[in-house]
Amino acid sequence: MTGTPSAGRGTWAGTLRSRTRERLAAAAARNAPPPFVPGDLQEPATPVLVVQEQRPSTDDVLPRSVRTAGAWALRFILFVAAAYLFLRVVGLLHVVIIPVVVALLLAALFQPAAAALVKRGMKRSLAAGLVLIAALLLVFGGLSLIVRTFISQIDDLSAQVSDGINEVQDWLSRGPLHLSNAEVSQYVDRVQQAITQNQGALTSGALSTATTLGEVVTGFFLVLFTLFFFLRDGGQIWSFLCRLLPREARVPTARAGHYSWHTLVSYVHATVLVAFVDAVGIGIGLFVLQVPLALPLAALVFLGAFIPVVGATITGLVAILVALVANGPVTALIVLAVVIAVQQLEGHVLQPLIMGRAVALHPLAVILAIATGIVVAGIVGGLIAVPLLAVLNTAIRYLVRHPSGDPTPDRKPPGTESTDDGTAEAEDRVEDAERRTDPAEPPPADTSVTHDEPAPAARTP
Repeated sequence: MTGTPSAGRGTWAGTLRSRTRERLAAAAARNAPPPFVPGDLQEPATPVLVVQEQRPSTDDVLPRSVRTAGAWALRFILFVAAAYLFLRVVGLLHVVIIPVVVALLLAALFQPAAAALVKRGMKRSLAAGLVLIAALLLVFGGLSLIVRTFISQIDDLSAQVSDGINEVQDWLSRGPLHLSNAEVSQYVDRVQQAITQNQGALTSGALSTATTLGEVVTGFFLVLFTLFFFLRDGGQIWSFLCRLLPREARVPTARAGHYSWHTLVSYVHATVLVAFVDAVGIGIGLFVLQVPLALPLAALVFLGAFIPVVGATITGLVAILVALVANGPVTALIVLAVVIAVQQLEGHVLQPLIMGRAVALHPLAVILAIATGIVVAGIVGGLIAVPLLAVLNTAIRYLVRHPSGDPTPDRKPPGTESTDDGTAEAEDRVEDAERRTDPAEPPPADTSVTHDEPAPAARTP
């Protein structure tokens, strides 16, 4: 009885060991390389070390700074090419683009009046029509008054100009320059000869002006129609444009346009007020000194003041020239003093007090923008350069600080912050002090705005 279990146990252990050996042998056979048969062309697979010569790449040859500069240069070239193509398209479509831009500036000027009428219960179409008719009456009434004044004084001006030229010649010969009559006559003859030689160019210029009369008339009616629809459907137009953008970009773009529109409205209103003060100041000086065409010259100063910094100065020089040839050097010097005084008032009082609240731009940026606009598009470019820069300043500042489209806490356009760090800090301290004294909290954020639709506050055309 005792030998049987041990024998069975030994048989079972032997069978298990034999099966384990068989399985290990089978696994080794599966993983073993194929045997080498003499005469075969293929030898056993053995690891082979391959040494390959690696040529240096551009990243290894050029320094990192050179690669970075090349990448930036390529992008700059693409940017310049895109800007050039954009300007070419604008040049081809200037007959349409210029009236639309003028209508946009006029809409910024008259939109608060139309909005006030709509709030009083008037329909949008009727409000836009009334504002447009009032603007036309104001413009044409002023133009008719200026033209009638010019026609009534042109005869007296011709006689005064002849006397003034003789007085200037006497001053040149007897004044500090001590020019002889022969030299003065020589210069006058040169001017007359230059006019005679360029008579053909002047004639061709008049003909080209006559050919552009049709474009002016077309642009005028296009401005009227565009202005009417901007005043009536400006908010809907902007909402439609925002819906064309990707879903995540609609709200930020809508709010950026909302703040940019408020900046443009403030800029246009401030510019009109500054231009009015310049025109009144210089016009009163011309009227007191009895300079001919005082009203047309004041209107010219008003229009020129829409180009900041340089516009009122250039038109003031025209007034000085008229005073010189009509009333003599003494009156011209007094007019020069009046123009300088008005410019000082504008630069030190009106610009910081009125324009500074509308938009904060560095004077160098203003000058460069005007120069670039004049080079690219002439007088129209100089007119729209600064408002375009102000709008871009506000939009970029808002998108940098609020990329998700959140409203600013105080609902102020971000472009009105001063570019001077000291002034900006002082303004922030004053605003903080006002908030501490005022128990009212800032307006809450507009929670009704979703990322599916543009912000309803965007009421820009």
